Amino acid sequence: MLEVCGAGAAEDLFSHLPPDVRLQRPLDLPPGQSEYSIAAQFREWADRTASGYASFLGAGVYAHFRPVVVDTIVSRGEFLTSYTPYQAEISQGTLTAIFEFQSMICQLTGMDVANASMYDGSTAAPEAAMMAVRATGKSRVLTARAVHPEYREVLHTYARYQGLPVAEFGYDPDTGLADLADLEAKLDGDTAAVLLQSPNFFGGIEEVRAIAELTHARGALLVFLFTEAVSLGLLRPPAEADIVAGELQSFAISPSYGGPFAGVIAAKEKFLRQMPGRLAGETKDAAGRRAFCLTLSTREQHIRREKATSNICTNQALVALMATVFMSLYGKQGLRELATQNLAKAHYLAAKLPLRFQAPFFNEFVAQPRGASPEVISARLLERKIIGGLPLGRFYPELDGCLLLCATEMARREQMDSLAEVFA
Repeated sequence: MLEVCGAGAAEDLFSHLPPDVRLQRPLDLPPGQSEYSIAAQFREWADRTASGYASFLGAGVYAHFRPVVVDTIVSRGEFLTSYTPYQAEISQGTLTAIFEFQSMICQLTGMDVANASMYDGSTAAPEAAMMAVRATGKSRVLTARAVHPEYREVLHTYARYQGLPVAEFGYDPDTGLADLADLEAKLDGDTAAVLLQSPNFFGGIEEVRAIAELTHARGALLVFLFTEAVSLGLLRPPAEADIVAGELQSFAISPSYGGPFAGVIAAKEKFLRQMPGRLAGETKDAAGRRAFCLTLSTREQHIRREKATSNICTNQALVALMATVFMSLYGKQGLRELATQNLAKAHYLAAKLPLRFQAPFFNEFVAQPRGASPEVISARLLERKIIGGLPLGRFYPELDGCLLLCATEMARREQMDSLAEVFA
């Protein structure tokens, strides 16, 4: 290679770099090892640093059980290698899975139509807001302050370059739920959408009907957001909403240091043509047999880019397939039982801790330690191989000293008792 490049030594390849940014010594790396030695090393590190830890950290990414069959199915070649199913004649398997996914999401959310998935929940939220702007012709968005703070950050980033004003309405300091009076005061004739998350970032279950009535009275659309999809196995579907956007990570998608995940947008049928991303539809082939194809696909690579409903979204077909297998495995009754387990375990733990808000909650809640900071509590929990919750002061200065905790079906009684001992 050096001969072809006309260089005398490897160092010559870097001669254009200033001396002060060049490393003048060999890399500080140990000698090479065999593959089995490296595998053994990683197993040792895993046992020392990760294995056996209980997690009570939620905040938008949840530790749920992942059935083994999920990976078995999504690892099949016809799914793992298929990406963009534009050629319907050779992509019937992928298109069928997407169609089933869309159908299940509609059942789960109470909506009429759903798209083939989004990057994740945080990008689905602003896409839903912009969808409402297109549908109403109005130019302003209101979001609850109890919506996931990182979702709100993504929304503000989108809105800044769309010239879309975004305002926030507060939460009740006693319940942690949306402040209806503040919402009513900030709603005006220019408001296209109200974004509401339930369970909200504090875990509280919002009064969706009351907020929908206020929103619709001013001619705005209600965008319902969710980060904990398992809650929809027990809570009433948000049928009063116009658009639903959320994150499906809870459905057999590993936390994986924050992704990749799968978001979703579902809506009432009258908003179908404003939906971003891809939709799979059912049709018939030349022989009259049931078949599937992409339909109403408004994609960023189309020539008429100004007509596209989004210039970022795509579908997460492989990751969404995990959620589809999960929903098929559990079914309606199984998902309800899973949600009931989450509810019961979270309430068992919450009964042992000092709570900050008084409101109905699902599997997540805000605790307020007495006599110690959340950081001290978390450090003591780690000594017991327990990953604690999220200190809320980072996102809500007024809740400094509070900890957001989550208990899923994976939490065991002895772990919850141990966490309560540390709080006490």
